Amino acid sequence: MKVLVPRTWSQLPNGEKIKASVERELESWWPRVFGYHMLSLGPLSAELKMPGLPVGRQFSLFDGDGASLRAEFSALPIQNGVIDAVVMNMLLEFEHDPYKLLRETDRVLISGGYLFIVGFNPLSPAFIGKVLPKYQDKLPWCGRFFTPSRVKDWLGLLGYQVVADERIIHHHLLSEIRQQSIWQNALKAWLPGTGSVYLIVARKLETPLTRIHARQKVRQPNWTAAPTAGRTSLKNDTVKQK
Repeated sequence: MKVLVPRTWSQLPNGEKIKASVERELESWWPRVFGYHMLSLGPLSAELKMPGLPVGRQFSLFDGDGASLRAEFSALPIQNGVIDAVVMNMLLEFEHDPYKLLRETDRVLISGGYLFIVGFNPLSPAFIGKVLPKYQDKLPWCGRFFTPSRVKDWLGLLGYQVVADERIIHHHLLSEIRQQSIWQNALKAWLPGTGSVYLIVARKLETPLTRIHARQKVRQPNWTAAPTAGRTSLKNDTVKQK
């Protein structure tokens, strides 16, 4: 059976509220991104507002109408190391090979570039929909939920430094989010890591261009041992006494 893929925020339960929360969390990050090219991967990323982003050109990439570039995420038609920042929203959950998507993203990012990843957290109330048959074939529960720690492990293998790891929306998403309830506030206060949506911000580290030797050779002193004449004569004297 073909897996559904969200094309707009409105296709997700409480999608517009999730979008507004994501925009609020990312708003403080945009002024920190400098460069020439900002890539929004996926249609959800293309809909995000990015106020204060000091980047010359912003463009989106996905296989659908309205994209600046139409292509598959597993083979980005972009040169190596030319993108200053990438944002992806709810993509890993619906990719056949999510690690390959991250590798492709890493290929096009410059050293020091920013990567913003937003996804659904399985260690949250939202996981209830994964175990209820009524919701298993609906968005977003028809996708695969990866723990933030697993995503960070993937980023570590690719040489990224995680600079932020946040959780938002402490709600099961099975019904409309009207206002903050007592149990939502309790989860946010006592179990902040149980937010149904995670936001990871990572930076691509520069890799060394020269080999690093594990151990340097110790320079030998430019002198020789003292002569042993004294010790030899002492030995001869001892023999004579015998």
